[in-house]
Amino acid sequence: MTKSNFTILDGFPADVVAIEAHGEITRADYEQTLIPLIEARIKAEGKIKLFYLIARDFAGYTVSAMWDDTRLGLSHLRDFARVALVTDVGWIRNGARMFAPLIPAPVHVFALSERHQAEEWVKAPGNEPPHEPGVDVTHKLQTMEDFQSEEP
Repeated sequence: MTKSNFTILDGFPADVVAIEAHGEITRADYEQTLIPLIEARIKAEGKIKLFYLIARDFAGYTVSAMWDDTRLGLSHLRDFARVALVTDVGWIRNGARMFAPLIPAPVHVFALSERHQAEEWVKAPGNEPPHEPGVDVTHKLQTMEDFQSEEP
């Protein structure tokens, strides 16, 4: 068995899957670590919360890992109560904000400097979203009205 680029983080409640990604994430990382962990936790807890920290030494995903991530997310779409993504990687932050409205649970993106706030948010009691699914209330999607200028 090879060493995983996912580190399972301790100190979280049973309903929280907490992981940290290092280096290049591969299909093996998903198949040997993340998928079994998430599926076992869902079986034991029902809805789960995800704390996903992208470390400073993160080098990206292989194509097969991205596919596994997509399959995992789609097959367990309704099994997440909330998702805290902690990263300073711009394309991941932007992608999470873009796809968050499609996820039926609150998704909140935090900077690495906000790790403590992310941990507190994901550890908060309750397995049901406190508001409508999708982008957390701190992230507002712009509407056409936001682009209209006032008449003089």
